[in-house]
Amino acid sequence: MQNEQHNPWQTLSTEHKYDNPWIRVQENQVLNPGGGKGIYGVVHFKNKATGVVPVDEEGYTWLVGQYRYPLNEYSWEIPEGGAPLGTDPLAAAKRELKEETGLEADQWTLISRIHTSNSVCDEEGFVFLAQGLRHGESQPEETEALAVRRLPLREAVDMVMRNQITDGISIAGLLKAAILLGV
Repeated sequence: MQNEQHNPWQTLSTEHKYDNPWIRVQENQVLNPGGGKGIYGVVHFKNKATGVVPVDEEGYTWLVGQYRYPLNEYSWEIPEGGAPLGTDPLAAAKRELKEETGLEADQWTLISRIHTSNSVCDEEGFVFLAQGLRHGESQPEETEALAVRRLPLREAVDMVMRNQITDGISIAGLLKAAILLGV
């Protein structure tokens, strides 16, 4: 049986290849678990990912649609964004929900901690269930051209199952919220 606390990888050297305000890319010279030499590229994120599944008393949720530059395609997602390292992910989730949908919530529950692509990056995400919703004005950022859609949570889960929602944080959040709420 493998010791879960033992790291079988050995880092021989690290070279930073790229750095900007959001990510740093490094290349590590390594010895792999079998003892062979190799390289391992790692993308270090300078923010924590946050996502929100808002659910009202009628069982409806809100999705945000936007064109995602890295994918070169349109994406339907839960409201989500980033929290600088060292800051409270809940505060960031509240900010993102308000900015993207205009909603505020009285009740917040952390429903998931996830790693978005742990074979190449260290991004950590937190997903919250928001309930007791109040409506207000959205305040999207300059980089966001958003469409906001209210729909039954069950329909959002169906979109996940039909691969119409492909964002990992959204998939995890919607499926977990549906299970927790018995949808």
